[in-house]
Amino acid sequence: MSLLSIQNLSLSIYGVDILRDVTLSVEEGEIVAITGESGSGKSITALASMQLLPKGTQTRGRVMFRGQDLTQQDEASLCALRGNDIGMVFQEPMTALNPVQTIGAQVAETIRIHDRSVSRAAAEIRAAETLTRVGLPQDRFPLGRYPHELSGGQRQRVVIAMAIALQPRLLIADEPTTALDVTTQAQILDLLKNLARADGMGLMMITHDLAVVADMADRIVVMREGEVVEEGETTHLLRHMNHPYTKMLFAASGHQVNLPEVTAQPPLLEVTHVSRDYRLPRKTLFGPAGHFRAVDDVSFTIHRGERLGLVGESGCGKSTLTRALLGLERVQAGTITLDGAPVFSGNAPNLAVRRKMQVVFQDPFGSFNPRHRVDRLVTEPFHLLPDPPTGADRTRAIDAALTAVGLAPADARKYIHEFSGGQRQRIAIARALIIRPELILFDEAVSALDVSVRAQILDLLADLCGTYDLTYLFISHDLSVVRTVTDRVLVMQAGKIVEEGPTEQTFENPQHPYTRSLIDAAPVLPEIHAAE
Repeated sequence: MSLLSIQNLSLSIYGVDILRDVTLSVEEGEIVAITGESGSGKSITALASMQLLPKGTQTRGRVMFRGQDLTQQDEASLCALRGNDIGMVFQEPMTALNPVQTIGAQVAETIRIHDRSVSRAAAEIRAAETLTRVGLPQDRFPLGRYPHELSGGQRQRVVIAMAIALQPRLLIADEPTTALDVTTQAQILDLLKNLARADGMGLMMITHDLAVVADMADRIVVMREGEVVEEGETTHLLRHMNHPYTKMLFAASGHQVNLPEVTAQPPLLEVTHVSRDYRLPRKTLFGPAGHFRAVDDVSFTIHRGERLGLVGESGCGKSTLTRALLGLERVQAGTITLDGAPVFSGNAPNLAVRRKMQVVFQDPFGSFNPRHRVDRLVTEPFHLLPDPPTGADRTRAIDAALTAVGLAPADARKYIHEFSGGQRQRIAIARALIIRPELILFDEAVSALDVSVRAQILDLLADLCGTYDLTYLFISHDLSVVRTVTDRVLVMQAGKIVEEGPTEQTFENPQHPYTRSLIDAAPVLPEIHAAE
């Protein structure tokens, strides 16, 4: 008897077909990867496995967990299973965490909800142990921290800790390493693999990262438009891909773009000896407040038409540096200028400079107002323009931006919750492109995209570089992406730039030990993929 067996599952929401005759299983101790593009039905399959379905859902078929048909269970029985026997890691950590509760309280709450005999103190001890297992030791990340005090990758680790706190029999991980840097990703994947092997836990992993799938999954299930188009044992499937869609996914995973050659250009962005400190709470009642240096004496230049990459682990200071470049945070030391003008003018950001820069943030859902439609969201940068387009010109600009990132003009009238995670990120990119800025900062801009859409977006960036002489700073933990879309790369560790050089030279011959560790930790597709 399988641990989880989904049998001929069809699902519709308000009459719209989402899943059609999906059949798959997960055995105890087995790792099954579900892969496919955004909107293929991966996440709704995971939600159906826990019966966490929206209103208006109608299902046919069975979802069997340890011999029980979950589609026939009442809500009280399902609540007893969720978190205890079935754990889930959701795709977007900021929306899965409670912003007004500490990370320790949230992990401890998971434990106490399912075991009332555990005291609050005992639950906190177990929470601390679990957080340490996922790379958040208490000497650096106390239980009293809040989600907003952590980076995107660190928040994802908290979500994973909540999911494994009770050692469930089945763990469903929906893009578990999307926001993680390569070294932390390797640690988390090793942890998940060890849990599955040592504890006999079944693992259903939903991912668009085919390198991760190839490295750890026992079986692969390929989904497209709500259907399973191919499945099989990992090595066999990779050697004998039968369906054209499967072949397309693996070809897209190694996609390389052709950037136009960079000609000698004057500097556009100049960063000189920049440092940024954060004040820490007092350790004693009358003791002095401490300080944490997130960015430490950073200097670099981006020339017009240049594509610069910035890589480093979560918490190294990449996002803090991004906010400083945009004028969203003041720095304690150093200067930042764009085209010779300071990003800050006195105590306020220089709006004349701000309108020349746009950013694509790491969390697509958190960067949008959910009450507004897409047409209003993507035109937010228009308020920076002295004479923004109106009427038909505004509509044409919206349609062009959405079309450029692979969406339809009709999507302009939808709300952000109607899109998948990858589609939301495409909308974020459309918003950044709509006023054709001089500099774009991409903060993990393609981390949530499936491989085929990622290839389209990267091709789009290459085309824009040739057409509009685009200049950008590309911040990412995905080294394969940075390698293909940048001319030069910076490597950041603990707030400092530890290595800088031409991208290909840095990847082929890294000089700093930290750079070598990042490259070694990055997952790669086996040679059999390229052979296909």
